[in-house]
Amino acid sequence: MVKKIEAVIRPEKLEEVKDALNRYGIHGMTVTQVVGCGLQKGRIGVYRGHEYSINLLPKVKIEIVVRDSRVDGVVEVITGAARTGAIGDGKIFILPVEDAVRIRTGESGDEAL
Repeated sequence: MVKKIEAVIRPEKLEEVKDALNRYGIHGMTVTQVVGCGLQKGRIGVYRGHEYSINLLPKVKIEIVVRDSRVDGVVEVITGAARTGAIGDGKIFILPVEDAVRIRTGESGDEAL
């Protein structure tokens, strides 16, 4: 079986997380710039003397598909590299993947990873 790990982290932690994942042997990932809100709840900005609320903050989403046996290690690596200890560090979601297919060869399942 394989799992998809989605990690939503602070943008300034991306390079640190990528380097840590590379050292752990994870080289394939998809990185997307996203915006969102959670416990951090945004911040108040001031433009030309007027206050306005910025409740969607920039984040980065990293998506990785790995064998079940590697999930705990990958989560530990991401958590260790992305944690600052402050609200807004992010979340990690783990989802089952029904199948994967390598487009070039047609391989599926674990062979497609």
